[in-house]
Order: sequence, then structure tokens, then C-alpha cells
Amino acid sequence: MKQFFKVFFMSLLVFTLVISAGILSYAKFFTPENMSEDPLEGFEQTAQDDESTEFDTQLEKAIHESNRINVLLVGLEGTRSDTIMVASFDRKTKEANLISIPRDTYYYREGYSKYADTQKINAVYGMEEEGIKALVKAVEEITGIPIDNYATVDYDGVRAAVDAIGGVEVDVPFHMRYTDPYADPPLNIDISAGKQIIYGNKAIEFLRFRKSNYEGYYGYINGDLGRIQAQQNFVKSAVKKALSLKLVNVATAVYPYVETDLTLTNMLSLAKDAIGFSTENLESTTLPGTDKMMAGLSFYFANGEEMTKLVYDLYHVNLTAESGEEDVADANSNNR
Repeated sequence: MKQFFKVFFMSLLVFTLVISAGILSYAKFFTPENMSEDPLEGFEQTAQDDESTEFDTQLEKAIHESNRINVLLVGLEGTRSDTIMVASFDRKTKEANLISIPRDTYYYREGYSKYADTQKINAVYGMEEEGIKALVKAVEEITGIPIDNYATVDYDGVRAAVDAIGGVEVDVPFHMRYTDPYADPPLNIDISAGKQIIYGNKAIEFLRFRKSNYEGYYGYINGDLGRIQAQQNFVKSAVKKALSLKLVNVATAVYPYVETDLTLTNMLSLAKDAIGFSTENLESTTLPGTDKMMAGLSFYFANGEEMTKLVYDLYHVNLTAESGEEDVADANSNNR
């Protein structure tokens, strides 16, 4: 029973982790349920089994021998992935990294207008036949990080998660006011400034808010990047509270809203490795890049060079002049 409890602890962790990005609580990048075959089976033998394997770069070798598992966490708003994050967990050092990918990130796809909404990464999931697999491929190309598994959750999952832990304490930086009667369901955000505990629908509104359409009100100075920071703080607050609760109950509440290819074997193995994990070992960051206006639309262009440095740091490989010749991350910008 103790081991089973640990499994749900990780699932809850991921759910809160995931809840962070913005708009959905995804449940478990180390979640125990709803999973298929274990891609990590035999993982511990990789080092000795592949002694004769040759690698083109030190990074390739480090990734192959690494104890890390990378899970794509996706928060869905209809057919669009409103929240996209990569959760990376080192099973040996118990270090976790959460990398947020702005939904406006430019990802070029042939067959669509060069600078249209269809070239934003949040459109990939709903427009490509492969769905989540296409999104996984896009994230791998932009970040250079190999994705092992995925987990998706929608608004209902977020509500269930937040209510299951009795709300999340946040410090709202300003009065959030926004209305969209054409949203499905209609959106009416009205959250006063100040420290407070928010529940279900309010949590959704807080995670979704970016700017106001009311005179005299305003939004985050740096737009979506500001929202991502608020979401990451939300996650940390949720994690802290969740760790003090009956995690089995929380995981049970969230599970029905989660889709993932993680297997039960994955979860049991990860739960075992996660014993001793502390939120102090959790680092949050955002895909390096810059905002640009193109054809009247706001896009976020990834910085391939900076992302490459991030990947090398993640796998503790020195980025030498020789290794730096190769960009592992595809900025996927307008050089096409």
C-alpha cells in the first residue's frame, strides 16, 4: 500500500506540475494510470548493453545513457493545445525540470500560410492527423529534447484537480478583467488583486488570463510570458499544498480526465525512483526566444542556440566549440 501511495504521489505531482502551464491540470507525467507499454523497460542495462555503440556527439551519448525521462504535458482547450510543457525527471539525482513552450511559438508547416495562426505550435494538435504524435514531433524539433511519453488534460481535469486539493493560494498581481461571450463556454474573468485561495472555475480563469479588454484594466506587461510565470508560480503553490494531502484522493479525482501513454509499469518504476523528491529540486524555465509581430500576428520565435545550451546543461555535457557547431534545437523560424 505504501508503494501504491507513492505512485499516486507522483501522479499528483505531475498533475499540479502540469496544471501550471496554464490552463489545465494534467495529471501525471509520472502518472500511474491510463498507460501502455513501458518504454523504459530494460533502462538500467543501457549503459553496459551499448558499450560498443558509437555516437556522433557527446550529447547523443549522454542522452542515450541518461536516467532522465521526458514527458510532454498538454493542456487542451477544444482542439488547441493551450498549454504545452516538457517535464524532465532524472531518476537518479531526483532533479526535475519544467520547460514551458509558449502557445504562440512559431512552428513552420508546409501547406499553410507562412505567417498565419496555423503556424503556431498550439494549432498542431488539432490540425494534424497524427494529433498528439505530431505535437510530440514538433516539440522535439523545437527543443532538441527527446520525448518519451505524453499526458493530456482538459479544463474539466483542472477543475477536478484544484477542487480535490481544496483550492490553490495565489497572489493576483492586478485586477483581472476579461470577457469573451463567444468562447465555449462563455468567458467572464473577474478576479480581484491580492493574495487569495481560488477554486475550480476561478483557477481556470486565472490560468487563462493574459490581457484585459476593459478600459482602465490591464494585463501582463510581457504578455504570454507573464502568464507563463504566473502559471509556474501556481504550480509550485499547488504542489506544496498537494504534498500535505491524501494524494490517492486527488489522483482519483483527476484520473478520468487524463490521457497518457505511460504504463502502470512506468508509474511504479518512477514512483520508486521519486522517493525522496523535493520541490526544491524542481526548476522551471521557458523556451528561450523572442516575441515578434509578423503579418499583424504575434509570434514567439525560439532561439535555437540558447535552447541548445539548455539541453546540454540538462544532460550535464560541456558545450565545447566543437560540439557547439551543431544546433540540437531547431529554431524553426522564418529562414524557410
